[in-house]
Amino acid sequence: MTLPKARIAIFCGDPAGIGPELVQRLLDDPKRYEHAHIHLIGQQVALKVPASVTVHTWDGLLAPPFDPGEAGASNGCYMLEGLRQGLALAQEGAVDALCFAPLNKAALRAAGMHQEDELRWFADFLNFKASCGELNVLENLWTARVTSHVALREVSSLLSPQKVAAAITMIIDSLKRAGLEQPRIAVCGLNPHNGDNGNYGDEEARLIEPGIELARANGYTAEGPFPADTAFVRAIRKPDGYDGVVTMYHDQGQIAMKLLGFERGVTVHGGLPYPITTPAHGTAYDIVGEGKANPQAFFNAFDLACRMAVSGKTI
Repeated sequence: MTLPKARIAIFCGDPAGIGPELVQRLLDDPKRYEHAHIHLIGQQVALKVPASVTVHTWDGLLAPPFDPGEAGASNGCYMLEGLRQGLALAQEGAVDALCFAPLNKAALRAAGMHQEDELRWFADFLNFKASCGELNVLENLWTARVTSHVALREVSSLLSPQKVAAAITMIIDSLKRAGLEQPRIAVCGLNPHNGDNGNYGDEEARLIEPGIELARANGYTAEGPFPADTAFVRAIRKPDGYDGVVTMYHDQGQIAMKLLGFERGVTVHGGLPYPITTPAHGTAYDIVGEGKANPQAFFNAFDLACRMAVSGKTI
């Protein structure tokens, strides 16, 4: 019994950033994608494409070069249309997953994206109403967050037991889709010292603990809440560590993950009908065209998309 080849749509991301360079590095090493069929969404002028790769025909294929390092409506429109093409391929059943190179949110907004981030844009495009959220992956450690791209002052008011349980559910389901049968999950508190028995806040007892219990009642087990300043120490201790950590807000997890491996991290758009992955770094406008871009996070994003695409499929 063997796994079939993953069918992956790769979109080159912001044409004014390092995305095309990252994709070219992948294409230049056929051994990296011998386990996959690639459907490439990009610009003809920006890439040298091997014959084994399927080039997707779309309006952006013949787009002229973009000014490097410039965020504007033109490259924002290009990015939004490229993402639409990738999702449409998934909806048609032509691909199993989408992997895209870094995007620039300012350019996306200049092009008319009104959602807080591309994840919400994906959900709206797919008319997906169930729970979804960003997951960050650093090799064998995953994180999910209950709130994401919102002001820090709003975090407490946005927490609820239902949202905590949804984040736990999403990270466990995603880890299983990536091939881990029994994920171990830790949940962070919100306040210093886990609230210190209510001296520094009561969200742990009032919102987070009930969320953990709600998830457990639905068959999703997690432990915590743990003080956020030690949760990742617990997580990376092997063999008694954790496979995933649920955080309450963006930087609570991202600071730890980027310190552990900035140039290796991956973002997964969790909970959606199709696996969608991207490097957990930006467009690096300051080094476009200089040959300095490290492709490892993009390679990891591609590999993870392949794993998630074929999970549970055999031939």
